Amino acid sequence: MIDWHHLFEWTLVDYFTGSNYRVDLEKDISVKPQRLDVLLIEKSTGTLLTEVPDGLENLSRHNLLTYKSLRETLDTLVIYELVSYYVNYRKLLDHKKWDELPNSEFQLYAVTTRYPRKFSKEFETQLEKQKAGVYDLKHGNHTIRVIVLSEIQKTPKNAVWQLFSSQAKGFDFGSEHYQWRYPPAIALLNPLFKLYRQEGINMSYTIEQAYRECVRDTLESLPPEERLRGMPLPEIINYFSPAEVIKQLSPAEVVKQLSLDDIFQQFSKEEIEEHLAKLKQ
Repeated sequence: MIDWHHLFEWTLVDYFTGSNYRVDLEKDISVKPQRLDVLLIEKSTGTLLTEVPDGLENLSRHNLLTYKSLRETLDTLVIYELVSYYVNYRKLLDHKKWDELPNSEFQLYAVTTRYPRKFSKEFETQLEKQKAGVYDLKHGNHTIRVIVLSEIQKTPKNAVWQLFSSQAKGFDFGSEHYQWRYPPAIALLNPLFKLYRQEGINMSYTIEQAYRECVRDTLESLPPEERLRGMPLPEIINYFSPAEVIKQLSPAEVVKQLSLDDIFQQFSKEEIEEHLAKLKQ
């Protein structure tokens, strides 16, 4: 079963595809398994990111990110857990001189759908708003960036955040404006849309239509053999006309899964009669 974390993590994988950052998911950063949601590591290759979503302007060489979805709470303990991941990760990089690594090479992020109202009073006083949906939390000698997705502005560069904003209009905006780096990854929209409906968020039918149109646009940008590879025929029929299906699939596959009416409707009466005459000869 696909869950919020899975969708969030893999959407970030798509966002950073081709860039100068590598994405590791559920990174084990300790001797005893401890899974960090997302780890972003700067690479020496890839396209330099010139514009990033709000809150990620301060990306460093190593970036540790924890994520809390709609029904989860970002509280004080989560921040302590993130800091512990950070310490363990430093030890993983250099177990002998981990305490000598420069702090400037690390950045911590807490991404949450809702504003963290369960912070302790100490944390609340240290939470400084930078812009809509972006806060800085002073913790020791480090500043943790807190990103509240439901408060982020609806701008094209924030489309990836809007997909997880817990708002129907936000998801609508994100699905319309997010530019997928790896076209097949757009399939993540469908289970994400279903999760919103399961959470009781009133999603409009136009979202489903937009998803189907977006899938069609993506498929049409690929060569025919790539478009149909691995797709079951019922799904192919949903996105392609019978004429397109007939052109790309073998006659046996077409006859097996398409009705004769669907097939004959693609030809004129004259064409059908001409073909029947040839068969009789």
